[in-house]
Amino acid sequence: MKKYILAIDAGTTSSRAIIFDKKGQEVAIAQYEFEQHFPKEGWVEHDPIEIWHSQKKAIQDVLSKSNINASEINSIGITNQRETTVVWDKNTGTPIHNAIVWQDRRTSNICADLVQKGHAQMIQNKTGLVLDAYFSGTKIQWILDQDINHRKKAEAGELLFGTIDTWLIWNLSNGKYHVTDPSNASRTMLYNIHTLQWDNELLQLIDVPKNILPNVISSSEKIGSIQLEGWDEEIMLSGIAGDQQAALFGQLCFNPGEVKNTYGTGCFCVMNTGNNPVQSKNKMLTTIAWQLDGETTYALEGSVFIGGALIQWLRDGLNLISSAEEIEDLAKSVENNGGVTFISALTGLGAPYWDPNAFGAIMGITRGTKKGHLARAALEAIAMRSREIIIEMEKDAGIQYQGLKVDGGASKNNLLMQIQADLLNTIVIRPKTTETTALGVAFLAGLASGFWTSSKEIETLWEKDIEFIPNQNTESQNTISLWQERISKITTNES
Repeated sequence: MKKYILAIDAGTTSSRAIIFDKKGQEVAIAQYEFEQHFPKEGWVEHDPIEIWHSQKKAIQDVLSKSNINASEINSIGITNQRETTVVWDKNTGTPIHNAIVWQDRRTSNICADLVQKGHAQMIQNKTGLVLDAYFSGTKIQWILDQDINHRKKAEAGELLFGTIDTWLIWNLSNGKYHVTDPSNASRTMLYNIHTLQWDNELLQLIDVPKNILPNVISSSEKIGSIQLEGWDEEIMLSGIAGDQQAALFGQLCFNPGEVKNTYGTGCFCVMNTGNNPVQSKNKMLTTIAWQLDGETTYALEGSVFIGGALIQWLRDGLNLISSAEEIEDLAKSVENNGGVTFISALTGLGAPYWDPNAFGAIMGITRGTKKGHLARAALEAIAMRSREIIIEMEKDAGIQYQGLKVDGGASKNNLLMQIQADLLNTIVIRPKTTETTALGVAFLAGLASGFWTSSKEIETLWEKDIEFIPNQNTESQNTISLWQERISKITTNES
């Protein structure tokens, strides 16, 4: 009997491969970082070939180090950094440009021009997205516009586009499969989340030929078999999901109103809204969570640009701490924030403000301010920005959420999680398995292949690590009041 699922986790800084067993437990992991390229200010690129080679090495190494043969792997799922854009030659497999990463801002002027021409609302109505350089559509346009031959080849059907899931699947299958799933397609700004089709009006507006786009298939579906060098047999590919949607699935947020927040470099908060694509009135993103058994599940998403990165800045920029782990004990050294508010707008503000010109600030400093107060205010800033998003989501969805599920590196900080529970006045739940992104796509792959029989079976596998129960106290209300008063002083837009 085939005993394991292999999850490919293609992240922004590294390629990972993780093996899970029938109980949803991690068996082995292999990881390789790849180079980040910054050719100009605001530009971020990856070498797609390096991504492919590092991912292939991670797959081969995780099997080798675990002494597991390919014949024991039931199926493979792929989750990925989402909006990052690759365009390559259909015949040679050679990228015509480095991958343009989701963080890249080079197409801001293209987006500003579209806004000026009055297209923002139409784009949001069709895609659920705020018109922004974050998404793939304008990145494709930029790449094709670099050389007249690129556009000619694209129109002739000689080029292919894909996000990283598509690029890896194409390489894993030796060019046989050119596919993506709705969770990734919905982040391109070219996909109509209502018709579930590439949208001709958007393609014409952003000047992207339709024949370069991948086929959109279910997030949980038997795609086909692959066989890498050294494998004793083929393995079925059967799951695809963007990383944040995969994490939502891995946290078992299957019902409308259920919410997860990932605390990484930034924070990514996603709420399941069921079969209803909720149009946000509060500057959230409407997106497709997954497509499973012929049903499409939608979600609301809000991003905090600076989450764990704030702690990194305290370490590397201010030398306030020597390691990220020290922040918890330092923050515990004081009873409260001492009246200090840390506005964490170091790279502008994301949802619900979408203010790129907002600036960071530390307010309320006195002669009595200690390092511990700054540390505690920094943790509160991460929690407050997440709180703002979750409250706006709740308004949009008209659903009162019941608890917050958390994951990501910073979720291991117990004090931060307690602060989050207090400020939201809700239970915060951390699972034992923190690799929820990889686990989510493993679940999707295993459901398609029959490794797991149903979502009910999967629900029995999820294990809670700890619940953080909110404390009713005046300190939390004071923190909220000071934050609301002070953040208005640094925003340049009406929120």
